[in-house]
Amino acid sequence: MNAIHQHMGMGTLPSEPVVGYLARSTSAFYAFLGGLMWVLSFDVRRHRLALCYVGAGSIALGLILLGVDFAEGMPLHWRVSEGPFGIAVGAMLLWLSLRVGPQPNSATEEREP
Repeated sequence: MNAIHQHMGMGTLPSEPVVGYLARSTSAFYAFLGGLMWVLSFDVRRHRLALCYVGAGSIALGLILLGVDFAEGMPLHWRVSEGPFGIAVGAMLLWLSLRVGPQPNSATEEREP
């Protein structure tokens, strides 16, 4: 992590325990979220509401991260990639989830293929 941190021009990575904790716990959280998205993808109609929530939340988180990146003086490449990428992924997920349409309400309604 220190080599990557230095390569990005941000100096030596601080060695305090909280830095390693935050880096590793954030990575674990993103891995968990990726697994959740994978599971939800098996039945998009059924999980449409959750997918819309994740899409909208990703847009909001992307906007927040964009503000944090500018406020903390992150390098330009970081500012133009992290927040905007999250916004784009969230917008795409939300748009695709809304296009699917809701799951039929009763067993008598036919499902679209």
